Amino acid sequence: MRVLHIVKTSDGAPWAAWQAAHLTQLGVEVHVALPSLSGTQVCKWREAGAHIHLASLDFPAKALWRFPATCRMTRQLVSEISPDIIHSHFVGTTLTLRYALGRNHPLPRIFQVAGPLHLEHALYRRLELSSAGRNDYWICSSKCIRHLLQQHGVPSSKLFLSYYGWPVSEYAQQRTNVLRDKLGIGRHELVIGNISWLYKPKYYLGQTVGLKCHEDLIDALSIVIRKRRDAVGVLLGGAFAGAQRYEDRMRARARIAGGDRIKMPGFLDHSIVRKAWPDFDCAIHVPLSENCGGVLEPLLAGIPTIASNVGGLPEIVIQGVTGRLVPPRRPEQLAEAVLEVLDNIDYFRMLALTGQALARKMFDIQRTSQEVYGIYEYLLNHAAVPPQSYDSEVEVERVTRVLSSVRDGGVCSEL
Repeated sequence: MRVLHIVKTSDGAPWAAWQAAHLTQLGVEVHVALPSLSGTQVCKWREAGAHIHLASLDFPAKALWRFPATCRMTRQLVSEISPDIIHSHFVGTTLTLRYALGRNHPLPRIFQVAGPLHLEHALYRRLELSSAGRNDYWICSSKCIRHLLQQHGVPSSKLFLSYYGWPVSEYAQQRTNVLRDKLGIGRHELVIGNISWLYKPKYYLGQTVGLKCHEDLIDALSIVIRKRRDAVGVLLGGAFAGAQRYEDRMRARARIAGGDRIKMPGFLDHSIVRKAWPDFDCAIHVPLSENCGGVLEPLLAGIPTIASNVGGLPEIVIQGVTGRLVPPRRPEQLAEAVLEVLDNIDYFRMLALTGQALARKMFDIQRTSQEVYGIYEYLLNHAAVPPQSYDSEVEVERVTRVLSSVRDGGVCSEL
């Protein structure tokens, strides 16, 4: 089985490379089109055993005169590789693929939808859905995405559900103090915040704040640190895609709101991030739009987590079961939720353990890659029954039952 993966970046989307590594182990001959051979993720694709092809196939929205050449490059690459399936991971690469090959191309084409943002805006949703042909399929990486596609007319027979996998076992479970020592935070202080890229507002989508709502995070933290003198806010992460001026504005806002008690130290290497999460006492992630990102890592580290009730976040941060939900764009309510967590920290740590067990199963890269492999086989072999989707609700019930048994004095052998 030969599969061509198409991504728009050589510096991001590690989840696509992680998936490719496991598909290779399952016997798939993985090819990937990358826009550069010098990006930070190229080594991961090489380690995955993928055949790398230099080709920038993202839709050139800001340079439409390049689109004919991009389409020719797409057709040439598909002709040279002769894949059995084409698997795209971004909206732009999916549009290029469909327009270049046409609606009636015989090869199965899969769009694994990483996030719901384009489906939440009529123009971009229409562009994507109207370009689909008879052999186009979608792997929805959350129930939210599947619901949006069904709501806008995509037949269920075209939709599969598989969460993007993650290296779930690589996160520290015990506090290392690596972050606290780096930032000069005392052992007794309570650390609240997150680790996230700073995205500048997309004004053409009607956004007045950044996608991850750092404005609201800072405003909420300013309330918290006034009421809890033992609390410190930490917002880690650098500017994404040229958002340096936005990052500078957020730093100035944080200084005004909290002085040195709201810290924004900038980018932190991912290897350190995996060790740093246990230094937090409460993770807060309240974006305008999101799939399941931003909460997975703190839950894997067993950190009490608060998230906005948008997109796929409620599928992993389940109110009263694995964490706490708040409405988006409500910094006062976010502050109240943080204070509630800090005042009941043992209870919310217990919820976080449930979230940790759920995340380890739900996003296990070996399990999710098997799902994707099963989808490939279904499309190629025309099996009568599609692969069964993972049911997170059943998993939540199982995890809750096991952890309740442990708390009652039983022995945990199932997690």
